[in-house]
Amino acid sequence: MFRISLDRLGDLFAGIAQNRVLYLPIERGGVVNFGEWTPEAPVCLNYLNTLRSIKDFFLPQTEDIVAFKREGKKIAIIPNQKAPAPFAVFGARGCDVQSLDILDRVFLSDPVDTFYKAQRENGIILSMACAEPEETCFCGAFGIDAAEPKGDVVTRIADGFLYWEAKTAAGKALTETLKDVLSEAGSEDKTKVEELKKASKKAMEDLPLANLSLDGWGSEKLLEKFGSEFWGKLSQACIGCGTCTYICPTCQCYDIQDFDTGHEVRRFRCGDSCMFSDFTLMAHGNPRKSQLERFRQRIMHKLVYFPDNNEGIFSCVGCGRCFAKCPISMNIVKVIKALGGNANV
Repeated sequence: MFRISLDRLGDLFAGIAQNRVLYLPIERGGVVNFGEWTPEAPVCLNYLNTLRSIKDFFLPQTEDIVAFKREGKKIAIIPNQKAPAPFAVFGARGCDVQSLDILDRVFLSDPVDTFYKAQRENGIILSMACAEPEETCFCGAFGIDAAEPKGDVVTRIADGFLYWEAKTAAGKALTETLKDVLSEAGSEDKTKVEELKKASKKAMEDLPLANLSLDGWGSEKLLEKFGSEFWGKLSQACIGCGTCTYICPTCQCYDIQDFDTGHEVRRFRCGDSCMFSDFTLMAHGNPRKSQLERFRQRIMHKLVYFPDNNEGIFSCVGCGRCFAKCPISMNIVKVIKALGGNANV
């Protein structure tokens, strides 16, 4: 384990940025999102959930795939995939890091998505342990330990220092390049970190959603949940804005569009939402015609369909973004409670 004084974080960031693009939680216009580091950037490492998750680095909102250019009777195919530059994401919370395991199951399964794979191979995750979680957090329901997150390097802040612990080969290799700015942590530091973990776990136990139960959800619950009368009540207020899907770190729906520039046709991938009426629209129409059906699809995928096909793993990490941002306060927590039967809506 290593440590560095908080007043020297600029040196640490500069050291990382020498060999790769560095992204950190940065405040701009009163909003904290991951952005590229510069010496002048207002970094907010103590901020919990950024507006958008680290998913954007691996599955961008828009992404060029290929272009087509007509030359006489011939059509030239112009690949647009380029080798991404090495990058590091610093400050990702445990829920966001866990979301990559879910995305990996989708995009690294056969057939492998080569765009996603390239980003994963060139990215390194420097996670940040949570000390004081938000009241909207419920990652513990999905077995995530926010005090001990996954990542190539796990960091935490206490008493004026940032503590640094490499967990993977990539994390250890990065650490070797930073020996000039990092110092070995002593036994007192290690004791302090253990105390910090215990305090963090206690804070998690005191959260309003700490006892959120997933009993009654998961695989083998298809018919029971699909036919529930609660869907009509729960979906009635939904306005289909798609906010929940665009800020969700595990939603992976996308559309593929062609755009004629006048010189060539560009094919690109863009984020989409199962909450929209034109999602998967085909010649005969949309298979889910009502907001009830679309609302049900999103929740059932996360809590029934996905775990049924992925060893019981849910497609939610309890980050609380949808809980905090839904304009009509209809979020996945209310559905879990209503259909799981463990609390009142």
